[in-house]
Amino acid sequence: MHPFFEKFTLHHEQEDYVATINAIEKGVVFRGTNLWVLIIAIFVASLGLNVNSTAVIIGAMLISPLMGPIMGLGLGLGIYDVSLLKKSGYNYAIATLVALSTSTCYFLVSPINDAHSEILARTAPNIYDVLIAFFGGGAGMLATSSKQKGNVVTGVAIATALMPPLCTAGYGLATQQWQFFFGAFYLYFINTVFIAFATYLVTRTLKFPIVAFNDVHKFKAHQRIAGILTLLTVLPSIYFGYSMIQENRFEKIAQTFIEKEAHFPNDYLLQKTIDPKKKVITLVFGGEKINDTAIARLQKQLNNNYLNNTTLIVKQGFTNLSETAAITNQQLALLLSANTNDIKTTINKQQLFSEIVAIAPNVTSIELYPKENVANDSISSHGYTIITTTAAGATIDTATLKRWLQRKLQTESINLVTTTQP
Repeated sequence: MHPFFEKFTLHHEQEDYVATINAIEKGVVFRGTNLWVLIIAIFVASLGLNVNSTAVIIGAMLISPLMGPIMGLGLGLGIYDVSLLKKSGYNYAIATLVALSTSTCYFLVSPINDAHSEILARTAPNIYDVLIAFFGGGAGMLATSSKQKGNVVTGVAIATALMPPLCTAGYGLATQQWQFFFGAFYLYFINTVFIAFATYLVTRTLKFPIVAFNDVHKFKAHQRIAGILTLLTVLPSIYFGYSMIQENRFEKIAQTFIEKEAHFPNDYLLQKTIDPKKKVITLVFGGEKINDTAIARLQKQLNNNYLNNTTLIVKQGFTNLSETAAITNQQLALLLSANTNDIKTTINKQQLFSEIVAIAPNVTSIELYPKENVANDSISSHGYTIITTTAAGATIDTATLKRWLQRKLQTESINLVTTTQP
């Protein structure tokens, strides 16, 4: 064999077959320490999801012993070991039930019930999750069967992420949000099936010895059932993966359309919401009133040149300033669109106006809007578009005011727009 290809051989550093099988079997059984470590890991992962902390979730994945029975399933199928297969299946069911019950109980008593990004990320599995589980499981089995294990198993535990989907499923049960439960549990099942499948393939590739078994035909039937289950598991994920790619494409084209075409004289784009599932683009403008002809022309441009069968909704946060009576500092006027109710940070709007006037006395009114964002499954960032109005001919130090607003509202995402009264 050529020296280059010799580098890819595994046999010279492969662990003894018996030692590898014994190592996996030890991690299969859930009782005593293993079971309590699982419960603690579930609590840690649930806390991490609750406070949206990636670091805490990673810590929970590192201490979780869930990989044991899953690799046991794959190994049992690979070496025709019925006893190991049954033991792994039984302990896997026990571990899943205990983990799901623990996370459900936690979220039932937790005062925080918001679905943060770490929870939402586990509710829409697709073909990419299948690939992660498959390659992660393969790497885990290769490392386990090697004398040079290194930290591969640790990395596999993080990459395949068995704990967070279980905790998210518990969150869905506790809050009766069934789309969260089914989506997260499907992701957990994907990880289980393809880690086991990868373990099975590595076992056969490395030619692990087959356990003496009288009814080989019956065991072959078990393997066929496992193959059918694997196929049925992957099919929905292909559909979801295709949908994800289409939605991503929709968002990119919609962004391009907004940047190139969605412009009106004397108007400001305050907010944009792109909904690829419903094929709806919603734009909120502030400034002069936009006539129906201009909106119809923009809709036609969208359908003909960018996205067919897509609905464009144009909303106007406020109308022509010339139609609004002059507003003085004493009136402390604050004109807000309905969208301002979506702002997550509580703001004393009257107090904010008073403080702005102290810094920029020429400001006669302000308007406050949520910062434009793209709607998707992640949590939107908190930012604001703030429109200040001054008397004709008056000026303000916009740089100083913007820096103050960033500190005051605790966000760097401030879009400051200045206008003058007619």
